[in-house]
This record gives sequence, C-alpha cells and structure tokens, in this order.
Amino acid sequence: MRRAVLSTIVSVCAVMLTVQAQQPQTVLQGVYAENQARRGQTIYKAQCALCHGEMLEGRLGPPLTGDEFVSDFAKQPLSELFGKIRNTMPQDNPGKLTPEETADILAYILQAGKFPAGRAELRADEAALKQITWPANAAQPKTASTPSPASSFPPAGNLAQVMRGILFPNSNIIFTVQTHDPAEKRTTPEGAALAGGFNWTIWGSDIYSGWDLVDYAAVALAESAPLMLTPGRRCENGKPVPVNDPEWLKFTEELAEAGRAAYKASQTRNQETVSDISGVIAEACLHCHQVYRDKPGRGRDPVDPSNRANRCTK
Repeated sequence: MRRAVLSTIVSVCAVMLTVQAQQPQTVLQGVYAENQARRGQTIYKAQCALCHGEMLEGRLGPPLTGDEFVSDFAKQPLSELFGKIRNTMPQDNPGKLTPEETADILAYILQAGKFPAGRAELRADEAALKQITWPANAAQPKTASTPSPASSFPPAGNLAQVMRGILFPNSNIIFTVQTHDPAEKRTTPEGAALAGGFNWTIWGSDIYSGWDLVDYAAVALAESAPLMLTPGRRCENGKPVPVNDPEWLKFTEELAEAGRAAYKASQTRNQETVSDISGVIAEACLHCHQVYRDKPGRGRDPVDPSNRANRCTK
C-alpha cells in the first residue's frame, strides 16, 4: 500500500513539473538551479572564458552580462540563446558542447546576470526553452544623451553595381547551401584558388569555415539592403533610384528582413533550415524585380534587349 501511495506521489510530482515546464515563464521566475549554475561556471571557465572573459565582461568576444547583452536577446525566447551557444560555440570548435553542457552554461550566465535561481534545473529541451522569455521591461541598450550628427556618404556606384557587387554574390552563397552542406570538410587542391580567379568562396574557404561564410553573406544582405535608399544614387540607365517611393521602401525592408532571417537560420547550423530560408530571399528579390526591373517587352527590342532603359521606374 505504501509503495502504491509513494508511486502515485512521484507520478503526480512528475506531471506537475512537466506542466510547470510547459507554462510560459520569464527568467525572473527561477528557471535554473544553483548547482547547475556551478557546473556551468566550471564549463564556462574551460570553454568560454578565453574569449568572453573570466567575469563574462567580454574580451575577444562580446560580454555575456549587462544591459547590452540582455537587450540583444530580450525579444526572443531563451531557446535562441541556447541555440546560439549550442550551434556556434566555442568558436574554435562549434558544436562541441552537449545540450546538457549548454544548459549548464546558460544557467551560469543567468546567475551572473543576477536572475534568481529556483529548484528545478534548466532543461536542455528546445520546446521547454521556448516557453521561457525575458521580462517585459528587459534592459534596452544605453544611448548617448547627445547623439552625434549622422555622416552623409554620397553613393560611389550605381544601383546595378551595388546589386552585382554585394547583393548578388552574397545571395548566391546562401542559395548554394541548397546543394552543398557548409559543414563539409573541403580541401582546396594547391593552386586551385589561384586558378579559380576571383572566387570569394574559394579564397575564403581557406580562412573561414563554410558556416562562417553563410553567416557573413546573410549579414551582408541585411546590412547592405539600406544602400538601396542612399539619396542621390542612380540606376544603371541614369534614372534616379526611387528612394522615397512607398513600394521601394517596402521592398528594401523585405530584403533586409530576409537577410536577418537568413542569419538566424544560419545560426542553427542546419542545411535544410537555410535551404528553406533561401526561398524567402529569392521571393524578396523577385517582388522588387517584377515592379522595377523586369519590364513588359523585355528581349524584344534589339537595341535594348533587356529593357534597361525603363528600369527604376514602375
């Protein structure tokens, strides 16, 4: 009888803990345990302190505590920070940490950030971590009280040059993930890089990992999209880029958002996830091209076979 009662109690407690883990929480509600944070501190010192500092103050890598750090993740569930650590750290050997070690490090980071401990350990489970968020009043990065005046940089090239020099090659790096796993250990035969000419991916592959290249390409898309709004820039045909047109503004933001989504996908270090997001980039490009580039009658004029004369106009 006692065994039956004890078994029932254990089962009820297990169910209650499971239900509690599935309920939305914030990091203010004791989502990790003290002993877990102690384990995490030991792992952190061995794997992370060299780059992020003994006190998480930042060194070669960014700080992992303070207002700036919290603000970077405040709008995302805790699963995003967990995935960032699990998939991309340590930088010299990403993916080395087990899910349990990652959860322990995350517990230590929360402890260092003065978030309270609780009874249960932080679970190395993405579904559970998605239910944990930061408080609504999470710190925002501090800004200078008197902002410096923004500098104005005139355009150096036309829109086609920006497209072909930045957006086109970096989009293609992301599209290539559909057929090539960035995690593949590829060796470039001696002299192949030189023979390949100006192939950035070949030259870069001797310096950076495949996933690093995908990260950089996604960031390049997100950061360079606003260059489409540079005042004074002209199209290849000499027409001014319609920087104040509502649709142009919408398409520019769509491309920037696609770049941010690609970077987030790349952080998962999953080929299929990035392959899926490449379609979002393609759609963002297509929406703008259909309105401002691909004009009716294209290819019919022998003098202007691509109808460049009407680009940058609706």
